[in-house]
Amino acid sequence: MQVYDIANKLAEEIRKSEEYLNLKRAKENLNPEIRNKIQEFEKDRYEEQLEEMQTGKQNESKMHEVQEKYIELIKIQEAKEYFDTEIKFNILLADVNKIISESVSDII
Repeated sequence: MQVYDIANKLAEEIRKSEEYLNLKRAKENLNPEIRNKIQEFEKDRYEEQLEEMQTGKQNESKMHEVQEKYIELIKIQEAKEYFDTEIKFNILLADVNKIISESVSDII
């Protein structure tokens, strides 16, 4: 099997994973108002991270603003459950990435 075939098989298995299916279901079942708030938060978080990568320094006020939005969101049970599910999925991806990275660590 070629590397790309294996990568595609891995992608297929990830889409079948409990973590992926739970996150997909959680996202589909979000109340539209909460979904919009989460999307706004994620947009702000992305912009803050992008700015930090581009400038090499944190914008403390933007970071604080993003943190405040997150604190407010997790007070909403539905949003908290969504974020908990998202974290579990991200752990899965990080673990897979770690396994792959460790397998080539001798040349990196």
